[in-house]
This record gives sequence, structure tokens and C-alpha cells, in this order.
Amino acid sequence: MTDDSALRREMVDVCRRMNSSGINQGNAGNLSVRSSDGFLITPSSLPYETMTPEDIVEMGFDGTYVGRRPSSEWRFHRDILRERQEINVVLHCHSLYATTLACHHKTIPSFHYMTGVAGGTTIRCAGYATFGTQALSDNALVALKDRLACLLGQHGQISLGKTMEAALWLANEVETLSRIYVQALTLGEPPVLSDEEMARVIEQMKKMSYGQAPDPEGTNDLARPRDAVV
Repeated sequence: MTDDSALRREMVDVCRRMNSSGINQGNAGNLSVRSSDGFLITPSSLPYETMTPEDIVEMGFDGTYVGRRPSSEWRFHRDILRERQEINVVLHCHSLYATTLACHHKTIPSFHYMTGVAGGTTIRCAGYATFGTQALSDNALVALKDRLACLLGQHGQISLGKTMEAALWLANEVETLSRIYVQALTLGEPPVLSDEEMARVIEQMKKMSYGQAPDPEGTNDLARPRDAVV
């Protein structure tokens, strides 16, 4: 192994957690993490239960690799990490409800305020393309524009993050939203929140991600430390 050994160990752990949490099954899904010289990616067709840190593949942005054969989806991992410099992790899984919506090419609208966790008013569904192809990568990049997650038509979902924990958390949130949306659709198409409200929601989420209180400024009813009360 290289000096990326800690990243490799965490990747194996996150992959196993994908399956144990139920958002992925069998050998499906894959994970990549930006490294000093390119990125690390899970190998092709290797069960997570038997995967070791040494099995993780080193890749360069030129498509060259060292070690095992990389995941067949290496192209969208490479292209996302190359285009989105603020992102360090790409997580792909075949979670049940997200894939259900993806099979109908349905974009998730702002039917619930938590749709904002993906960075916008919707979680888009990318057009279908054969797995492992450049066309699939191109479609994913379009669906991920200004977003942290998307569905892949008749395929699954992609979630992005600065850390593996963040990407895994987001993948679970996308699956939860997908499940709620599928269930809501049994009662008819649910109403959606306005773009103006979603803009407020996303701003609140940004404040909370920086550890700030989400309360609107200019009010007197603010949460504050007790020792600050006078």
C-alpha cells in the first residue's frame, strides 16, 4: 500500500456500511476518493465482505491504474472529481427506492424541504446510458450541475461529499426522500414548495453546516448559550 492506507481502510469500511445499511446490495455500487496523485476507487466485481485495503485501485485522471481492474464506472468517478474540485468523494449505489424512481426517470421535486440537502430545488434524474460508458458519465455530469446528488435513469443514484461520511449520509438521505416520495405518490402528485421557500431552506442549511444557528436574523427569539443571558 501507499501512504493512502488510512483512506483505503475507510473506503472498505464505508463500502461494507453501504450494504449493511441496506442502500446497496451484493457487488453493486462503487466508491472513489480523491488522493494526492489522482483518486482511489473500488475494484471491479469484488464482494465488499472480502475486500481489503490492498484491493483498492489507484487511478490517475488520464485513466491509468495500478493494481486490480477498477470499477466499470470509473469514468464518471474520474470526470466528477476532475470537474468538481470542491468534491473529494463520489459514492454510487443501487438503493431500492431511489432506483425505483430512476426506473421511471422521475426527478425528485421539492415536495419536502429536505430535498435541499442535494443543493437545489430538485434531485435530477440523469438520462439512461449503458453502465460504464462515457455517455453515462456525460449524463451524470449534466444531472449533477449545481447539485450534490442525482439519480441515474434505470440504474441507481450518485451522492457526492467532501468526506466519505458526508457522501454516505447524503446517499441515505436521498434514499429516505425517495421512499417518502414513492409513498406520497400513492395519494397523488404531492404539492411542492416554492423556489423562494427552497432558497430560504438552503440558506438555513448552509448556516447549520457552518455551525451557526438557523434562526432568522433580526429577531429577538434566538437560541443562545445560557451564560450569555443577561
